[in-house]
Amino acid sequence: MKKIFMLLMAMVGFGFSCCNTMAEDKEYETDVFTTKSGKTVTFHALMHACIRIEYDGKEIEIDPVGKLGNRTIDYVAFPKADYIFVTHEHGDHFDKDAIKLLSTDKTIVIANKRCGEMLGYGDVMANGDKTDICEDISVEAVPAYNTTEGHLQFHPKGRDNGYILTVDGLNIYIAGDTEDIPEIFEIKDVDIAFLPCNQPYTMTADQLVKATRTIKPKVLFPYHYGQTDLSGIEEQLKDDGVEVRIRHYE
Repeated sequence: MKKIFMLLMAMVGFGFSCCNTMAEDKEYETDVFTTKSGKTVTFHALMHACIRIEYDGKEIEIDPVGKLGNRTIDYVAFPKADYIFVTHEHGDHFDKDAIKLLSTDKTIVIANKRCGEMLGYGDVMANGDKTDICEDISVEAVPAYNTTEGHLQFHPKGRDNGYILTVDGLNIYIAGDTEDIPEIFEIKDVDIAFLPCNQPYTMTADQLVKATRTIKPKVLFPYHYGQTDLSGIEEQLKDDGVEVRIRHYE
């Protein structure tokens, strides 16, 4: 039954000049999108905040971490990364060993200032910085922080990064650990959004819905959600023109 369901999902049309399929890639779920030039971008849902992205022969890793609770990722078996992005220094986002396993002398590591200091290398980006990392991939570092009283210490304003990756015209917002901050209103034309949902560290489910309605992505991947109940998210957003995809980003 599961195989039939996944086959049907792969056959369904997708409405914004991207075609999509979803299938099991070994133990990880994958989602495939097509860029404006007809190239594919594949997202592998590893765990929590760990995302692997494949594009045009390039390997991109977001917040690679080898172990979280009783879950592990064997990065030894993964292709080496061309680019590694780190949002902040918490242990569920920053893992020196995982970065080392994924790196060659040509790997570019992009991180916030604190993680750059902890690594002793890497390209540091602050909130608001923009750069082209290759001919058809650009990145902007955007704010990620807490706003709820009593939670401000977890992610103070100005320290951590979210990232907006533009891959051959496909705009991907990877929010990092944040709440529905005012700066979200400045984020436009998002095709794919990864938004976190687990208080007290990131958003509540209601904040996630509010942020999604503000950003208006075409596809939403809730991530970093731990034990948060996401069962009502899709229903709440059903009339907002947003496709919600729940993957194993606990």
